Amino acid sequence: MGTLEFSSQFTSLQSKLLPVAYRLTNNYEDAKDLVQETALRAYNNKEKFEMGTNFQAWVITIMRNTFINFYRKKKNRNTSCEPTGSFVFESESEAQENHAHSNLMLGELHTIIDNMSETYSRPFMMFYEGYKYEEIAEAMELPIGTVKSRIFFARRKLRETIEVRYPRNLLA
Repeated sequence: MGTLEFSSQFTSLQSKLLPVAYRLTNNYEDAKDLVQETALRAYNNKEKFEMGTNFQAWVITIMRNTFINFYRKKKNRNTSCEPTGSFVFESESEAQENHAHSNLMLGELHTIIDNMSETYSRPFMMFYEGYKYEEIAEAMELPIGTVKSRIFFARRKLRETIEVRYPRNLLA
């Protein structure tokens, strides 16, 4: 299959691939990343496509396998995706500069969190470490709404404590 023919067929399929990717990932941004990764892998293996067979089925198989491989890697490494991070790229190759203007030290944050009730600190820390709401709910055997509520209240408590210790005029 030539590059032009591949591009034409893949472009016509793209509108069908995003819903399939979304069903796999349950996240729009992750789904877009999965479609891109699928396009790259399909293009790199276009010579393996057998003419006369179903191109859509071939691409969806690549997508499903890509998703499964990523999921297995994630489980084997015992890591998780950032809630708003990228599905395919777990880390960036360049360090990101921190522009925060806070004098708050990481140890102080942990102290504040440690002083919270475990009812709130445990789901908050799991969320902070990258677990999804569903994973936290399953691990803690709680309804997802309860998990979201506890994380919300933990954030609010953290913000209130920081504002008391570091009034805005000191941070500016």
